Amino acid sequence: MLRLERLRADHETALLAFERENREYFARSVPDRGDAYFAEFPARHLALLAEQAAGTCHFHLVVDEAGELAGRINLVDAEDGTADLGYRIGERAAGRGAATAAVGEVCRLAASEYGLHTLTAATTLDNAASAAVLRRTGFTVVGDTVLNGRPAIQYRRALDGPPTGR
Repeated sequence: MLRLERLRADHETALLAFERENREYFARSVPDRGDAYFAEFPARHLALLAEQAAGTCHFHLVVDEAGELAGRINLVDAEDGTADLGYRIGERAAGRGAATAAVGEVCRLAASEYGLHTLTAATTLDNAASAAVLRRTGFTVVGDTVLNGRPAIQYRRALDGPPTGR
């Protein structure tokens, strides 16, 4: 069973290793973060913790049954009861339900712990796996958008009940 851990200072080393290990894998579907991201990782990690402490973002690690980092899932720009959802599941855990489980759990946390009532998310048109995860976890299409310069679909989910999009 997967669990979410709220981002902490002591996650820095494991998170950096996860991002390095999956860099090429992630770059197949989203723009590469660039060398500066890795060179400046300690400062970036501290900045994320500061955003989280301010309550504007909620960052989580997705940890598998063996205690290994399987992914990350974030709620950003939390304001007026809404936030944007983003996630990355590493190559080792891809295709095993990790994203669906993590999105379901973060939706529960968003409502019960963070006081949010609506989440939004977007995925590029060519990312069928991510679109399927969003649909399975109750997100519905609200329109077209652009994500990282590529055509995408915008989704929304009200957090007032169980998922309905199967």
